[in-house]
Amino acid sequence: MFVEAIESVIQFTKPLHTISRNCAGQISPGSATFFFVNEFGVAVTCKHVSQLLKQAYSINEQYENFRNELKKLPNDNKKRAATIGLETKYGYKKETIIQLKYTILNSFDKVSEITFHEHPTIDLAIIEFKGFGQKIYQSHATFVKDDTQIKQGKYLCRLGFPFPEFNNFKYNEHTDDIEWTETGNQNSPQFPIDGIITRFVADQNSEINCIEMSTPGLRGQSGGPLFDTNGLVYGMQSVTSHLHLGFDLHEHEVVNNGQKKKVNNSPFLHVGHCIHVNKIKDFLKQMGIKYYEA
Repeated sequence: MFVEAIESVIQFTKPLHTISRNCAGQISPGSATFFFVNEFGVAVTCKHVSQLLKQAYSINEQYENFRNELKKLPNDNKKRAATIGLETKYGYKKETIIQLKYTILNSFDKVSEITFHEHPTIDLAIIEFKGFGQKIYQSHATFVKDDTQIKQGKYLCRLGFPFPEFNNFKYNEHTDDIEWTETGNQNSPQFPIDGIITRFVADQNSEINCIEMSTPGLRGQSGGPLFDTNGLVYGMQSVTSHLHLGFDLHEHEVVNNGQKKKVNNSPFLHVGHCIHVNKIKDFLKQMGIKYYEA
């Protein structure tokens, strides 16, 4: 059903990989998605994704300041207590992210500057990549022009990179730093998920901001396009909402492998909310950025 559409959409839909290290030393890979709207290196993604990227600089800078202060501590029997005091000063706990790095894949040969334009009220951001020599991404999104096609029950698909299987990173003990490597798996698989439009989500002014889908948008698909069988873009995956179904079970007896046991369950329906195509086009128009529709 969506075979040809996916082959078309993947040409301008790209992954964003992150690695983060917490105070306990655990390194976690993460992913997100963005897609290009024209041939000039301009893409859209979620605002919560762009905010994460912008936080990377301040997170890393703060850790560098922490390390500099740590180096100045006297190496005596009071150092451990002083280190704990320094961690308290910086608000560091075991789960605190102390380093965050990201990389943009399969898009350009190089990038010297990235500019973010974030929508003031909805989960939408524009990314302008600058200073590149060669584009690696192919094609760009074409947005649906006729919004009367966006109706309850319409069958659509989303595409993104929800499962971060890449492992081309490591911790460098000599520099006390996390870094990308040239070895290992550098990619994560693209993953589509289909569904039908269930409802529309409006703001307090009754303006429709989001399209609700019958299936969840998966973690890492944030910023990925919502499209039809022709590859026309109807929106962008933003967040997944969890609807309590009310079919709760408490101490419900079941038989499993010939044995009786009691289980508890509170089922939810997970539905994806996608930023409406009209909101994306309006913001691009407001920022004076070229886009295509059909």
